Amino acid sequence: MSAIVQSRKMILDRVRAAIQHPGKDLADAAVEYSALPHNYTRRGSLSTAARLQLLIDRLREYDAEVLECNAGELPAVIAAQLAASGRHTFVAPARLPADWLAPGYEWRLDHGLNTAEIEEAEGVVTAASCAVADSGTIVIHHTAAEGRRVLTLLPDWHLCILRASQVVEVLPEYFDRCRQQPNSHSSEEDLSMVTPALATYISGPSATADIEMTRIKGVHGPRFLHVILVREQG
Repeated sequence: MSAIVQSRKMILDRVRAAIQHPGKDLADAAVEYSALPHNYTRRGSLSTAARLQLLIDRLREYDAEVLECNAGELPAVIAAQLAASGRHTFVAPARLPADWLAPGYEWRLDHGLNTAEIEEAEGVVTAASCAVADSGTIVIHHTAAEGRRVLTLLPDWHLCILRASQVVEVLPEYFDRCRQQPNSHSSEEDLSMVTPALATYISGPSATADIEMTRIKGVHGPRFLHVILVREQG
């Protein structure tokens, strides 16, 4: 057995040993877990306006562009952002709302696009599931309106549409939302907040300073992130 294989076996054996509870079942483990102290902040205290402003400030600190509009203005604001980008070819999730697909551009809807077709596109437009104001993080659950992860990684420019009602203040509030269970009448929007099999957390455009502390954009995803925050009317 090679040293690499032996080391791997040793690690996995330790993991298996750590997750075993001799004489205990899963119910006992759950009771023990629930008894652990949860002294961290579980709910935010900001007003709605302050919570949204915190998210906007965080995103702008990360070099993302943020615009605000109401629902009726959204198609026009999307079209303006596409025009300002100077780009022409975009990929989009298969069930992105039709009125978000501004005319005058080449749209490639993801009905099984391969990586080459996605990489050739100049940008991507998606919805989102949630955002955490405290960290300035957008969460994508990869529903049919948010698209596969590859759609949000390969294009250089990402336009993300976020509703104000999707913004929470702190991370535990996001996890609380994920615990809600769908019913037989759940919509696509409802299902976006069921605990996902896969989630992507986006805090600004892709960037790293790992090499000689020099900030380089676009290493792990789009270099440009634009967010439209749709405020509820009323």
